[in-house]
Amino acid sequence: MLDIKKVHHIAIIASDYARSKAFYCDILGFTLQQEVYREARDSWKGDLALNGEYLIELFSFPTPPARISHPEACGLRHLAFAVNDIDRACELLTEKGVACEPVRIDPLTGKRFTFFSDPDNLPLELYQA
Repeated sequence: MLDIKKVHHIAIIASDYARSKAFYCDILGFTLQQEVYREARDSWKGDLALNGEYLIELFSFPTPPARISHPEACGLRHLAFAVNDIDRACELLTEKGVACEPVRIDPLTGKRFTFFSDPDNLPLELYQA
């Protein structure tokens, strides 16, 4: 069996790198640890951290193909973030112009959760810790 310790990072390709960087940093609260332009690929790569922990590689590529990204589509279903107060988190997102679905209750855990989307319609979840 592999000795996997944790998820190291999540890679996201943005259609508009600057817009997605602003969304993840200014709205969700990630910090940009490092950013590099890769001339051979005409691509930006930003390393984003949450609470000091490297978590997301944000990329740009010229004309990336669209991907189906609804939570029930085959492939990566969504990326979930734990929050202490889901109602307050939804209020803050709404104030920034980000729409959240109505809060639901997970029938298995009894925990509250909701979905919203990043600028490229990648489904993101808030899950009350």
